Amino acid sequence: MISKAMEKAINEQINYELYSAYIYASMSAYFEDKNLPGCAGWMRVQAQEEVGHAMKFFAYMTQAGARVALDSIDKPPATWASPLAVFESALGHEQKVTKRIYKLVELARKESDYATEAMLQWFVTEQVEEESTAIDIIHKLKMIGDSPQGLFMMDAQLGGRQPAQG
Repeated sequence: MISKAMEKAINEQINYELYSAYIYASMSAYFEDKNLPGCAGWMRVQAQEEVGHAMKFFAYMTQAGARVALDSIDKPPATWASPLAVFESALGHEQKVTKRIYKLVELARKESDYATEAMLQWFVTEQVEEESTAIDIIHKLKMIGDSPQGLFMMDAQLGGRQPAQG
């Protein structure tokens, strides 16, 4: 059984993961508007992943006998200055998620909640991948600069992303 403090913190994380999905869905809409369907598709997959993360926390809470309490989700931004700005924003967001996950780990350790700490290790590893992927895309977009041909090629590459299995 998890503590009330951990229950509250995980419920807040569920909300934040769903907010993440909203952000990535908004980024997808931005890219659709800019006629960059590959980037839009990449962001839709990212939004789906974030919903999956929320549901992973949701499932853990129910297994642990805790009460899931959903809250309202903030409105996400809708516009950015450029494709590069979108991915820089995504990286900044993922860095915030990482800090939140680390705080959950700290709370689990403080409370000697070994089961929750073990569950959270999946998220710790996931955040390394999330940040690394965003950094890689940012580096490529910076190399491309103002090249429409480069952006066209990058859009095509990002459009090949498929949802993760399992």
